[in-house]
Amino acid sequence: MSKIAFVFPGQGTQYAGMGKKLYDEVNDENKKLIDKIFENNEDVKKVIFEGTDEELKNTKYAQPAIALFSVILTKLLKEKGINADFVAGHSLGEYSSLYAAGVLNEIDTLKLISKRGEIMSNANIDGGMAAILGLSAVDVENICNEINGVVEAVNYNEPKQTVIAGEKEVIANSLALFKEKGARRALPLAVSGPFHSSLMKPVAKILKKEFENYTWNNPETPIIANTTVNILNSADEVQNELYNQTFGPVKWVDTINKLAENGVTKIYEIGPGKVLAGLIKKINKEIEVINIENVESL
Repeated sequence: MSKIAFVFPGQGTQYAGMGKKLYDEVNDENKKLIDKIFENNEDVKKVIFEGTDEELKNTKYAQPAIALFSVILTKLLKEKGINADFVAGHSLGEYSSLYAAGVLNEIDTLKLISKRGEIMSNANIDGGMAAILGLSAVDVENICNEINGVVEAVNYNEPKQTVIAGEKEVIANSLALFKEKGARRALPLAVSGPFHSSLMKPVAKILKKEFENYTWNNPETPIIANTTVNILNSADEVQNELYNQTFGPVKWVDTINKLAENGVTKIYEIGPGKVLAGLIKKINKEIEVINIENVESL
């Protein structure tokens, strides 16, 4: 039997006015739910509804904006009788998968993600990220090992695209070396920190403390972990993964391969944009990808 997976995008897919657009598209019941989600967070709601692209780049607003789409559209998809056999998310998307898997309800999922965005935004950890295109992941890792200072392979997005993160100056100075070693491109990313690198460990400790404020259920649907590609079946495993994911890698290539190994032939990408669909096609052309990025696409 062929199986279905829901996957959820990470940061970078946000756009101005996205909250208002979604709000206008949903029925009254879901309008009330969105109001309830943000009833104690009106400043975040205002930016998600009315903010500029520049304001939405701030991690504090980008994360709940993207997750709001993922959560509400997942709810609508489930109401249509479409359910997943597995769920997974890319970085921030792993938090959106908590709702899809029944680990947290809509309100707690968005509350936790808003808190994560706020914690990361306030962390002020000096660092950067860059995308390395045209080299294998092993080549990227080997080059990282040659460099003095903190620079690590952190996002394994597709077979020939790996994102590195670390100290800002070290990243900037290393880009020429990656090109010398055969990279087609080495592009600095417009991000506010060295996400998924070991420099993020102080943030992970704060997040772990935040986890204590929620009631966690065991997943009703298996979650594929970013950092290990293991299947998560308990609330404790989920929290441990979210802690480790803060300073650990996103193994997206291995995640898609794991889904395929478990019989997944159809993937719904739920949330704004089509970034994951593009990556999935580079990893496994046999998997059908359906984008659910607005109410109309349902």
